[in-house]
Amino acid sequence: MALKEQIQNDMKAALLSGSRFEGDVLRNLKAAILNEEVAKGKRDEGLGDDEIEQVIAREVKKRRESIALYEQNGRGELADGEKKELEVLEQYLPKQLSEDEVRVLVDEAIATVGADGPQMMGQVIGAVKAKAGNTADGSIVARIVKEQLGV
Repeated sequence: MALKEQIQNDMKAALLSGSRFEGDVLRNLKAAILNEEVAKGKRDEGLGDDEIEQVIAREVKKRRESIALYEQNGRGELADGEKKELEVLEQYLPKQLSEDEVRVLVDEAIATVGADGPQMMGQVIGAVKAKAGNTADGSIVARIVKEQLGV
């Protein structure tokens, strides 16, 4: 089953079972997917699963940033709501690589690209993201690449 269909079916099931919160989160996700389809001119054929995973990853990143801001400003009740949304959204992403697995990919990319300094950081991150796809958190990849290149 395509990811978009799964999200649609899960949204219907959540709303019918009375889980309004989950249904609303999935409805907002569907809206984000629709916005991306329109922006890319793919309204008729729709986005592929990889592109939908990118949209979901972007939504997850927004939630994480909001959680961090709310917690910094002592707004735990708002952070809790974002955490619940994050849990719902993460169900639709592939299993994320651990930091150790990302380190291995970064080391391989550095060797492949022949990176010898911070000016090659973008190429290394690009190589890791090309290999890992949506299974590696971009912020973790960037942090590890900075560490390995001594930035």
